[in-house]
Amino acid sequence: MTSPHAAAPAQTGPGTRSADGVHRVSVLLYSDDITTRDAVRAAAGRRPARDVEITRWLECATAFAVTEALDAGGWDVVVLDGEAAKNGGLGLCRELKNEIYQCPPVLVLTGRPQDGWLAAWSLADDAVPHPLDPIKVAEAIAGLARTRAAAL
Repeated sequence: MTSPHAAAPAQTGPGTRSADGVHRVSVLLYSDDITTRDAVRAAAGRRPARDVEITRWLECATAFAVTEALDAGGWDVVVLDGEAAKNGGLGLCRELKNEIYQCPPVLVLTGRPQDGWLAAWSLADDAVPHPLDPIKVAEAIAGLARTRAAAL
């Protein structure tokens, strides 16, 4: 089950940087809990940083939907909920990092601050613990968007 959200009508493409220096990115978000997905979208907003604008969101409620979306391509940042039921985001992250060539940067949401070692094991590029701090979520997404733009 997926739910697309367009943040802006005009889209210049994945990971593009316009003449004004703003990175326009697309974000794939996975959680089986709609309140977690809403919290992440609200925390990041449309502009998580001055130089980063989110032009497209895709919300996925299943690991299968995440895999399909990533296989199709076009995603700059992936956010995975480590506390998701059935397929947790930590194990899914490790799978994606091992199986997808040039996997986009991944932010995992851990259950608590002490779970940083699990985020490292999952090969995640960054981690934010629950309860979600909007500032940390926005900073993490912006940082990963910059990393992705620099790699392209």
